[in-house]
Amino acid sequence: MIHPSAAIDPRAHLGEDVEVGPFSVIGADVVIGRGTRIGPHTVIRGPSEIGEDNRIFQFASVGEIPQDKKFGGEETRLVIGDRNVVREGATIHRGTVQDRGETRIGSDNLFMAYTHVAHDCMIGNHVIMANAASLGGHVLVQDWAILGGFTIVHQFCRIGAHCFSAMGSVVGKDIPPFVTVGGHPATPRGINTEGLRRRSFDADVIQAIRRAYRLLYMSNLKLDDAVRGIRELASSQSQTGGASLSAMADFVDTSTRSIIR
Repeated sequence: MIHPSAAIDPRAHLGEDVEVGPFSVIGADVVIGRGTRIGPHTVIRGPSEIGEDNRIFQFASVGEIPQDKKFGGEETRLVIGDRNVVREGATIHRGTVQDRGETRIGSDNLFMAYTHVAHDCMIGNHVIMANAASLGGHVLVQDWAILGGFTIVHQFCRIGAHCFSAMGSVVGKDIPPFVTVGGHPATPRGINTEGLRRRSFDADVIQAIRRAYRLLYMSNLKLDDAVRGIRELASSQSQTGGASLSAMADFVDTSTRSIIR
């Protein structure tokens, strides 16, 4: 399971059935959960905690120090959940003490080839980053978001749940949940209808989200008035629809960079 050419620090801890390919390097203070497979020529630095049944392909760099000139060698870390796939050449960096001190990734995510997750990012579950999509530092990505190939996200932005960015999008502000964006700079293009259908959202909930989008983007209302309208709409929906619209309104209310609009 461990290739003889792999270099594994004695202070690393590998769980049961972990595979490590040829010429890979596993550093000190790296913890890897059972069933995880590490491809050849992969570098994993610590402190990093990697959960169970992940697959990390060749030439990936995971847990390296942040690309931040303020970084002074402080002990920060990377935490990754279970069943994630990290494809060839992807890079995922540890956090900085200027933020929470860690980069954290949930479970069941797909990071395609040459994607980049910078320091202090927080990524939920079931996220897809297509080839060469890149996150600046301190970015939040909520569950089920999909970033198309070559999407670039500015530091401190937030990407809402069930969002979709088209290929080559340049994101400089927050994207509310359910919204599809595209362009340079990215602008709103509608809601992620197909993604919501694939995740078994009821037709009436999708219709309510579409109405909320119209309030936010097509009504010429001030932002505060649009959010108030979304909350009123949420109160008239089913439990699922109301929760979805309330999450959308809460996201906009708490935006510090403003939203793409």
